[in-house]
Amino acid sequence: MGPRPSRAGLLGGPAPILTSAVLWGTTGTASTLAPAGAPAAAIGCAGLVLGGVLLFLTSRGARSLPAACTGRERWLLVLGALAVAGYPVSFYPAVARTGVAAATVIALGSAPVFAGLLSWATGQARPTARWTGATAAAVLGCTLLVLGPELTGRATPMDLTGVVLAACAGLSYAAYSLIGGTLITDGHPSDAVMGVLFGAAGLLVLPLVLSVDTHWLTTARGAAVAVYLALFTVYLAYRLFGYGLRRTPASVATSLTLAEPAVAAVLGVTVLGERLPAASWCGLTVLGLGLVLLTLPTRRTRQPG
Repeated sequence: MGPRPSRAGLLGGPAPILTSAVLWGTTGTASTLAPAGAPAAAIGCAGLVLGGVLLFLTSRGARSLPAACTGRERWLLVLGALAVAGYPVSFYPAVARTGVAAATVIALGSAPVFAGLLSWATGQARPTARWTGATAAAVLGCTLLVLGPELTGRATPMDLTGVVLAACAGLSYAAYSLIGGTLITDGHPSDAVMGVLFGAAGLLVLPLVLSVDTHWLTTARGAAVAVYLALFTVYLAYRLFGYGLRRTPASVATSLTLAEPAVAAVLGVTVLGERLPAASWCGLTVLGLGLVLLTLPTRRTRQPG
């Protein structure tokens, strides 16, 4: 969508964001290693609590960021933290109702659409033909990827509530990506912005973690899964994501993170022994082409004189 510095190239924005998507794509495989009976929502929220607090404590300027913000920016911090907390609260119940595949494609497939619409509505950027085409290809590929098994077999009725919850997760993700990108563009350090947003969100979901059975966290496997999710899929991934947002519009960033379901599918095949039908592999190819279109540098014409 909007212009970004040409000298940044792939390493300036897309590469850190794609790396974040790869890390997020390992979440499903890692969660399968949790002890049997561990609540799905508790697994995700526990990672957010640990990783969010760690982000806040280790991010330079996070403690002083609210004081350095204007009144408008403080409201953006509050809205961003609520959006971050809203993602696991809506996404994991959606998974329980519709399954991992459907919830993932609805949440991540709708996120770039919401991001583009929010950017347009707030006057930050207008959709370009390139962004529209690349995002449409990525969403189509993502849909084919995760719905391939149903397209080749007997499909079960989709739970409407689960669909709405998954879409709410996509809206939450798009909202905090846009808010984080706005604060970073305003000149605030990306580490401080991500530290405040995720630290506050971790505190917001902490009561939910404590309200369910936490016995699984006392086991070696449960603790290892929670620590991995906190360190890699929250702490490291969102540090990289914040760095990428310095030079990449939020609408493009959310489209790039559609690589996550592709990574999850490949891990499912290679690590968990799952099988993908031909439709899913076609979707993976289309998704990859859409991401390549988004990451290629924009050709600029030289001005006379």
